[in-house]
Amino acid sequence: MLPQELIRLKREGQPLPASEIKAFIQGIADDRISDAQIGAFTMAVFLNGMSREEVVALTTATRDSGHVMQWDALNLPGPIVDKHSTGGVGDLVSLVLGPWVAACGAFVPMISGRGLGHTGGTLDKLESIPGYDPYPAPERFGQVVKSTGVAIIGQTGNLAPADKRIYGVRDVTATVESIPLITASILGKKLASGLDALVMDVKVGSGAFMPSEEKSHELAKSIASVATQAGTPTTALLTDMSQPLANCAGNAVEIVETLALLRGERADSRVMQVTRELAVEMLIAGKLVANRDESLSRLDKALTSGAAAEIFARMVRELGGPSDFMERSNDYLAKAAVIKPVYPTASGTVQRIDTRAVGMSVVELGGGRLRNDANIDHSVGFSDIVELGTKVDGEQPLAFVHARTEAEAERAAEQLRSAMTIGDGEATLDVLLQHTYRGEAL
Repeated sequence: MLPQELIRLKREGQPLPASEIKAFIQGIADDRISDAQIGAFTMAVFLNGMSREEVVALTTATRDSGHVMQWDALNLPGPIVDKHSTGGVGDLVSLVLGPWVAACGAFVPMISGRGLGHTGGTLDKLESIPGYDPYPAPERFGQVVKSTGVAIIGQTGNLAPADKRIYGVRDVTATVESIPLITASILGKKLASGLDALVMDVKVGSGAFMPSEEKSHELAKSIASVATQAGTPTTALLTDMSQPLANCAGNAVEIVETLALLRGERADSRVMQVTRELAVEMLIAGKLVANRDESLSRLDKALTSGAAAEIFARMVRELGGPSDFMERSNDYLAKAAVIKPVYPTASGTVQRIDTRAVGMSVVELGGGRLRNDANIDHSVGFSDIVELGTKVDGEQPLAFVHARTEAEAERAAEQLRSAMTIGDGEATLDVLLQHTYRGEAL
């Protein structure tokens, strides 16, 4: 079928054969399909949607448009599992989760990304660590996964290459907010990692990627079903992003918090509650445990014994970072020139946080990118951010700002004050874990 005929069918709301979707996506990877045709196709999908069968076909075609990792030759003595998040502010889950699950016997080849918009990027955080190489050769990547149990790296050019072109066109044609296209984009890259199981973290709230709670539910259900029907059993959790997940937002400041969490500190914090739930699902999905209680027991042992922290340290060392990073992280991580408390203008209870605004303030400080090719400052951000429901006054700051100059610190402080609603009475707290969707195979 000619590309224009496939576009016409979707424009008219007709079903697309799986074989034609596959040929179209391969044509994108091979540069036989033009950007204009990609734009017309994505707009037709945006307007008319896709059936579940079509989204499965689009996802598998995207996955197969480049290299699909094969792990059989390494004879790994455990399941290959991974997690993906729609992103947020203070979301350092991957940094703790990967080593923690690996310490329980799983193998985690985690392909992560850089910051996008107001959301922080796992790779940006890891690059706070001097020498850490997020783009090792494929052979080295496999070796680190086998020897360490986890390797967190960036996407290479030959992994789901069709998605890179499609996403670039969607970004400039107002077709980003399409559940079928989002599903295929996320899963095309993740399933190319050759996983035995996947757990998805879909955010809800003022810092979430999706514009509404309804859309977040729709995306979670789509991802769980499509991935499972594509051959990778997947569970999707809906978790709260109505406030920064950790008590910090930035790059180096989040690495500091990661190390504290891996040492077993603040075990009942919000970020650890979410990380623990995702870890439970990963161990169950990987068939390493029979039930939730067994999973929690194994995770607790891996954390309190120091095994999870040791695996993180080994991953850093194997990917080029300092061999003594866990012991001397304070000597290696960049520190901002200006660190000062941000006090509220009035006393009261923190009743609402515009989490997206907090993330954008970190970007403006230099901790994120306004352009794809921009450098970032790993030292800036916020630490000790208060949670919803906290009583604040002239002695209890909203957070500490980390900035390059006094002027930038003051501007960020004003932005943080504006992002927080202070009032009388108690705050209404959202449920941290809202729902779990489990995919069903065809």
